[in-house]
Amino acid sequence: MIGCDCEVCHSSDPRDQRLRSSIYVETSECAWVVDTGTDFRTQALRENIRRLDAVVFTHSHTDHIMGFDDLRRYSHDLGSIPVYASAETMRDLERVYEFAFNGLNRFPGYLVPVPHIVDGPFQLGNTLLTPLPVPHGKSTVNGYLFSRGGEKLVAYLSDCSAVPDDIVREIAQVKVLIIDALRRKPHPTHLSVSQALEVASKVRPSQTLFTHVCHELPQSSEADLPPGVGIAYDGLKLKL
Repeated sequence: MIGCDCEVCHSSDPRDQRLRSSIYVETSECAWVVDTGTDFRTQALRENIRRLDAVVFTHSHTDHIMGFDDLRRYSHDLGSIPVYASAETMRDLERVYEFAFNGLNRFPGYLVPVPHIVDGPFQLGNTLLTPLPVPHGKSTVNGYLFSRGGEKLVAYLSDCSAVPDDIVREIAQVKVLIIDALRRKPHPTHLSVSQALEVASKVRPSQTLFTHVCHELPQSSEADLPPGVGIAYDGLKLKL
């Protein structure tokens, strides 16, 4: 947090130094990133991401889209980059990044996005991505369920203030639930720790990881969480 002198902001634990929430997924056939936040360039350099075949968006809040133009490196390698988002999010992307979408004054190396509207399940390689519409305050945003061969592997709900019962049933017994848990105190647009734990108790995943965590929740508080529940940190890698 800019200008903050709290214990977490000055923590010596590197896991307390958090950039914007995002995930990178790589399979044998395809690789994609979910959201390109303000820190996307820093994250891609840190993780030495050389391969990116597509980008998927949850919603168009600034902390999830403001690294969009840094996709130009991957777009240049492929000739273009497929972009998957809801109709509302795509409209916002096309407005904010009009220069990329309108095709005018385009020079070699510029970003060439190819829009794909997400209005139902779609495939990237052999992975089925099922959109999970959830409330985020007054907005509705997409989480995603990643499945392969009919097996539910990961449910990604980075920004939500509730998880409706139909979504709970959709992701029931997923291997890994990655879920918004901003802090312990209630918040109007994000789940609290207790709310996220309640959702996890209904979903019954093999593993739960909290994401979109603010500086009010130190990594050390992971010790107080139930078995199978942890706090995600920058650079965390899962192999499924």
